[in-house]
Amino acid sequence: QVQLVESGGGLVQVGGSLRLSCAASGRTFRSDGMGWFRQAPGKEREFVAGLSWNSGSTYYADSVKGRLTISRDNAKNTVYLQMNNLKSEDTAVYYCARHVGGTAWFPVSSYDYWGQGTQVTVSS
Repeated sequence: QVQLVESGGGLVQVGGSLRLSCAASGRTFRSDGMGWFRQAPGKEREFVAGLSWNSGSTYYADSVKGRLTISRDNAKNTVYLQMNNLKSEDTAVYYCARHVGGTAWFPVSSYDYWGQGTQVTVSS
């Protein structure tokens, strides 16, 4: 059974930092692209960042460029999202997901396996 488990969320003040982790089990994702999405209350799930299997290519939503960084450790089957200079509008549930090869990076439909999400709350 394939499982993605996010961790590292929490409550942080504006300007603070968090590091999210996404641990995969049940199969290896070393040859797969991975992505992070987020969903705020009352809003649709939106793409945040994506990373190719070999970390050679990264993709970011304009709203997070320069503040959030996606990375991976294939030996640990884990993907990370380093979040710096957080803003109140970053408050959301954050999800990691496996990217289906050959598809666009931004659409939700380009991802098949999803984690259960971790809450990030940025307070002012």
